[in-house]
Amino acid sequence: MFKTLREEINTIFEKDPAAKSVTEVFTCYPGFHAVILHRFAHLLYKKHVPLIPRIISQFSRAVTGIEIHPGAKIGRRFFIDHGMGVVIGETTEIGDDVLLYQGATLGGTGKEKGKRHPTLGNHVVVGAGAKVLGAITVGENVKIGAGSVVVRDVPANTTVVGVPGRVVVAQGKRLTPEEELEHGHLPDPEAQAIKCLGDRIRELEQKIEELSKMQQASSFQLVDDKVEDEIEACELETRD
Repeated sequence: MFKTLREEINTIFEKDPAAKSVTEVFTCYPGFHAVILHRFAHLLYKKHVPLIPRIISQFSRAVTGIEIHPGAKIGRRFFIDHGMGVVIGETTEIGDDVLLYQGATLGGTGKEKGKRHPTLGNHVVVGAGAKVLGAITVGENVKIGAGSVVVRDVPANTTVVGVPGRVVVAQGKRLTPEEELEHGHLPDPEAQAIKCLGDRIRELEQKIEELSKMQQASSFQLVDDKVEDEIEACELETRD
């Protein structure tokens, strides 16, 4: 238990530059409180204790603003930054060293029984307000941009942004702690698509202008040839 607490506290110091002291973490970090309460509720849930795990979950929600179903499986060194509005469903599975920002949802789709929530691999970062929905798998070392909606499997070592979420970067390596916290430089696929369209339009306009000039030059040449033919005809008539 003490080892788990030490790991959680060290994780907060590693991933949150605002953390100043252990006392501050114990008293002022709702993500820390929610995770500790969940681990206790999950232990009771696995032992099939009725009702009490859900009561602990609802108490945690009321105190922290973070709702984690006691059935969710969460790995080591899990950190929820700020945390307000985070929702984690019953059959969610989360690997080690995962970071969630405020407003993130790991939710289900449909009303079927069984696995209906996502599975996150190790070293995943889910940005603020992102929604990961359904029984999908998010591979290791994935970074999901703020506000994205992910409804399909995501391969490892990639960055996902947009609605619906699209893979825009294949990183091929694990993110450093600094890269995990850097959300201001994620690619914008819509802006890139608009830029490509703009470049293409300018290219086509240039080609149209060149063709127009060629057509005008050709027309002038035809007029010149016709004038020369008429002059030659007049000269022949004059000689006759």
